[in-house]
Amino acid sequence: MQQFKGKLKNVPTGAPQACSSTSPSLNREEILSERDKVWTLNNLDVDQHRHKGGQTVSAIAYVLSREGKPLMPCSPRKARILLKKKEAHVIKINPFFVIQLDKETSSHVQYCSLGIDSGSVNIGFSSINKEKELVCGTLEMDKRTSKRLTERKMYRRHRRNCLWYRQPRFNNRKNKTGWLPPSIQRKFDTHMSLINKLKKILPINKINIESGNFDIQKIENPDIKGIQYQQGSLYEYHNMRSFLMAREHGKCQLCGKEFNKNNGSHIHHIIPKSDGGTNREKNLALLHENCHKKLHKEQKYALLKKNKAYKDASFMNIIGGKFRSAFPDCHITYGNETFVKRNALRLEKTHYNDAFVIAGGTSQIKTDPIILKQKHRNNRSLQLNRKGFRPSIRRQRYSIQPYDSIVINNKKYEVKGSHNYGKMVLCANNGNSFNFNIKKIEKVFHTNSIYLALC
Repeated sequence: MQQFKGKLKNVPTGAPQACSSTSPSLNREEILSERDKVWTLNNLDVDQHRHKGGQTVSAIAYVLSREGKPLMPCSPRKARILLKKKEAHVIKINPFFVIQLDKETSSHVQYCSLGIDSGSVNIGFSSINKEKELVCGTLEMDKRTSKRLTERKMYRRHRRNCLWYRQPRFNNRKNKTGWLPPSIQRKFDTHMSLINKLKKILPINKINIESGNFDIQKIENPDIKGIQYQQGSLYEYHNMRSFLMAREHGKCQLCGKEFNKNNGSHIHHIIPKSDGGTNREKNLALLHENCHKKLHKEQKYALLKKNKAYKDASFMNIIGGKFRSAFPDCHITYGNETFVKRNALRLEKTHYNDAFVIAGGTSQIKTDPIILKQKHRNNRSLQLNRKGFRPSIRRQRYSIQPYDSIVINNKKYEVKGSHNYGKMVLCANNGNSFNFNIKKIEKVFHTNSIYLALC
């Protein structure tokens, strides 16, 4: 059914969506993307899942008791009143606006559940009570851990090769119990960090997490069974080359001609190892020597079909047990259950909608989603001089880091970086760039590894 968009004329210009403080230097109004315009839809199917006439909850402020325990969140208006009366003070504004009460209050809270749509790239989260959704959004993870480790390995190897002599080491390497590869460990730690942040600002009683259980061998070969799981794809083959020769029936994958003595075979990585490719048979192609050289010379890598990678599926298989160990009382669900429930509620396929269903949401009033991003806090990148040479590793960490918020002349800016040995900061505000001396900064709001993306 085609959706008709109509403009409502009774909406004031620049209607504020959320305010962070009563102080004018901290007030940040979320302005609508198109001023003076609010679009409405005539498609009834869009809002049927809300069961409340399509209502959405506006931005809220998260409240902590005087002892630091999470209470039920309040509206921005009530938060401004508490701050104006000096009955509360601001704890944090990014990624969540949190205030702490300065007086004693009742510790009675409602029943809240948290749903986590786990993933290797994006994490969906949603927390609900019986009436409404308290918070929802998507966390976009940083995917550069493997590249950073590869670069560190290269420089470390060069540095150690410059030494005269190093005492030989052998048989002294042992992984600890529960060890995970660094890239997988960081992704799992990101899940844990997000859950712990939400538990600090909301009185969460139950945690529901969607995990996965994928049979990769069954996906590749639907007819596999029994002892074939232990044999593998290279069973009864002498080596990898003989397997590739049998798989391709003795023909080059690029030109389709058979191999001969005058034009031997070369093994080619479809996805280069520099881009995360592996030595598995799915990532290898058998080519003529001339075809291999021609392929790299003309760089026509798209001519070879890339095989599907299962890194995401492997990650989901690993972290399922980790969640059970970290949260013994959590409830693990699977994607097929979420798919059925989401379709029954007629929800769009998004990470935060999946998390809403995982949390047990049905007829609660939905809230506007937010987008969180992950940043690398300790940057060990090598410093570049004017000639492009990297003389040393930057070990000094300035107090003001990218994505921090600063206030200058009662205006709020987002820090993009620092220069001039940390004496100047590069900032942005409404799409414009500014340079300021750090002495002009009035207030600083630091961000951790997870910050709110300003769209």
